[in-house]
Amino acid sequence: MNKSVEQQSLRQANCRYCLAPLTQSFVDLGISPLSNAFIKPENYQRAEPFYPLHAYVCGTCFLVQLEEFESPARIFEDYVYFSSYSESWLKHARQYVELVTQRFGLGKKSQVVEIASNDGYLLQYFKAQEVPILGIEPAENVAKVAQAAGINTLVKFFGAQTAQELRTQDMRADLLLGNNVLAHVPDINDFVRGLKVLLADNGVVTMEFPHLLQLMCHNQFDTIYHEHFSYLSLLTVEKIFRTHGLVLFDVEELWTHGGSLRIYATHAEGNAHTVSERVARLRQQEIAAGLDRIEIYTAFSQRVCETKRALLDFLIAAKRQNKSIVGYGAPAKGNTLLNYCGIRTDFLDYTVDLNPHKQGLFLPGTRIPVYAPERMRQTKPDYVLILPWNLKDEIVAQHAYIREWGGKFVVPIPCTEVIG
Repeated sequence: MNKSVEQQSLRQANCRYCLAPLTQSFVDLGISPLSNAFIKPENYQRAEPFYPLHAYVCGTCFLVQLEEFESPARIFEDYVYFSSYSESWLKHARQYVELVTQRFGLGKKSQVVEIASNDGYLLQYFKAQEVPILGIEPAENVAKVAQAAGINTLVKFFGAQTAQELRTQDMRADLLLGNNVLAHVPDINDFVRGLKVLLADNGVVTMEFPHLLQLMCHNQFDTIYHEHFSYLSLLTVEKIFRTHGLVLFDVEELWTHGGSLRIYATHAEGNAHTVSERVARLRQQEIAAGLDRIEIYTAFSQRVCETKRALLDFLIAAKRQNKSIVGYGAPAKGNTLLNYCGIRTDFLDYTVDLNPHKQGLFLPGTRIPVYAPERMRQTKPDYVLILPWNLKDEIVAQHAYIREWGGKFVVPIPCTEVIG
């Protein structure tokens, strides 16, 4: 560990929202590399930086969070996550566009702005309906893919300054959306402040993010990694948005990423949108689950340890029976799981991924090689460990052919499960 990181880890950290001292541990996953910092073959022999992966919970606002050890600029400088390689995620995006277009009457005179628009996977559906669009994407290599597809994309990080710059250009968003970005920003106050600035008077913000309640109930600790600075509940998000003049008027519970929320927000001083009963209902559900009490957070760590032990028990037993095991997928969550559990090529021969930008590289930390899925037909593994477990149904259906040689799938979260 370099000196600057060591000093930062020893100092007293404060909550990124309310600035209260962070003293309560949520879960300590040891040290880990950046989850999307894949290793190129020419760099295989070089050392890579590892950082503490220790989540804390604020005793005042109950925001679960990581400290910022690496800047977003470094994390996103050569990003390898492209949204368009998941069929189920594209379907989800298309259904969202159909839903909000009809619900809010979006058309040729509307302005849609997506923050963290990636490769244009979602905005393409608005474009097909001739709705004016703008994507804001910090990863230049990913933004170029969107731009090549005709998706108007600004290569920048979003915050109050970017919002103000766009507003001076007469840009106001009738729909301002962000899928899986709210958790990725280290300065969550500046980000939400920017939403307020850019939103049209009667405009709507929608944000999707993994639901902290589902993370805790289903032991989804592998969704904790350095890109995700915050882990969010409705209770905490309501507080943050209210602080910056935005009110939540609706919420949906989604299947994505093991259980997510889609919140709908608008200007607090407006009255264009009636508050849905779903907001109060989910708020009460979180309170009933104890998300407003610090003691409920302290029990999570032990469940994480048990999941690690169960997975290692399975892998050790399988290898002692001379079974071959490979991974499926190279997601960020998989890298958290493998590094925390100490799983390397002594357990997994390799992993495969549909994303060609990851193929030919090595997983960060564990140095497990990444191949195209066709590799499984060549080597005929006995077990395939599904790392993006949230897509297990899609993956099992696509690769059911492994059963031809008696292969089986293994799902590690919430507990180790073998699918024949």
